[in-house]
Amino acid sequence: MKDYGSAWRILRLPSLTDQIYIKAQRIRGLQQNEVRKIEEDEVSEFIGIINYCIMALIQLEKGVVEQPDLSVEESIELYDIQVSITKQLMQDKNHDYGEAWRDMRVSSLTDLILQKLLRVKQIEDNAGKTIVSEGIDANYQDMINYAIFALIHINEEMS
Repeated sequence: MKDYGSAWRILRLPSLTDQIYIKAQRIRGLQQNEVRKIEEDEVSEFIGIINYCIMALIQLEKGVVEQPDLSVEESIELYDIQVSITKQLMQDKNHDYGEAWRDMRVSSLTDLILQKLLRVKQIEDNAGKTIVSEGIDANYQDMINYAIFALIHINEEMS
């Protein structure tokens, strides 16, 4: 019996990007709308962005498949590798830039995620070609880190 722990790899990369876009737009709506018809907060949406971005990074490395081909253990290992790489990037950037994100608003971090998403969509629409730009992987990593910064802010506000 095949393990379907990595069934998400069947999704094409643009589908994952669109899922991230939906989450970011939902966050933007929660930030702007006074009335909420669904009692959820931004936290679960930022967590969703992180998870979808990590899935996209794994897909960039491993490719898209027609049938699930990774065990749950292998999926977790690949997930942890991408988390480690992205965390190191965050630490390196914090060293170079300082922790400027601490003075930013959550809504500004959402704006940055949406900007990165538009850039990723543009790269996908150009079949991966860029003239002057970071690669698509750097954009996903930045979105992960912006989402983590937003979650830190939200957690500090609730404390």
